[in-house]
Amino acid sequence: MDPQDFNTNSRLRASDADRDRAASVLNAALAEGRLTAQEHSERLDSIYAAKTHADIVPLIEDLPARAGSAAAAAVPGEAERTRGSVIVAVFGGATRKGRWRVPATSTAVTVFGGADIDLREAILPGREITIRAFSVFGGMSITVPPEMRVIDSGIAVFGGRDVSGESAESERPDSPVLRLQGACVFGGIAVKHKQRKPKGR
Repeated sequence: MDPQDFNTNSRLRASDADRDRAASVLNAALAEGRLTAQEHSERLDSIYAAKTHADIVPLIEDLPARAGSAAAAAVPGEAERTRGSVIVAVFGGATRKGRWRVPATSTAVTVFGGADIDLREAILPGREITIRAFSVFGGMSITVPPEMRVIDSGIAVFGGRDVSGESAESERPDSPVLRLQGACVFGGIAVKHKQRKPKGR
C-alpha cells in the first residue's frame, strides 16, 4: 500500500478498511525495525482515531509502501499472514504448529491479538534459530521441545516475559538454541518446554 492511495488534502472520511490498511504498514515497519515499539503503539492509536484520509497520511508517509497489504488487513480476525519470515496477527490469531520449516531468523508481531508457535515438530535450518517477537497489547506463546535451550534477550515495558527454566536435555553442549529477541509493550510472551506428543495422536 502506498501513502498516495490516500489523498493528503482530502476530507474524505476514513473507513475501517482504510485504517486497517494503514495499520498493516506500521506492523511491517515494526517487524523490520523501522519503528520502535513505542512509536508503533502511538501511531497505531492515531490511525484508529483518524477521521479522514488527511489524518492518516502523516502517520505512514515516511515508511515503505506495502504491496498487497490491503488484502492482508481488510478482514478483522484474519489479518494474520506470513510474508517470508514474518508472522503478523492484528486483532486476530496466528498459529504455527506441527511439521513446518522454520527460517534461521523470523519475526512475530501481535497487536491486540495472539500467536501460538510450536517448535516441537518443526524442521530447523541448523542448530540455532532467532525469533524477534513483538507483542503490543497482545500475547504470544512459544512451545519448545525439551532439548532446546532458550536465550531471552528481549525487554518488557508494562508487560511480561515468562521463560521456563532449562531442562536436563537442553543443557547438553549440542542442544539446539532459540534466541528470543524483541519487546513486550502492555503484552506478554511465554516460552515453555514440553514433551512431544506420542506418534499417532
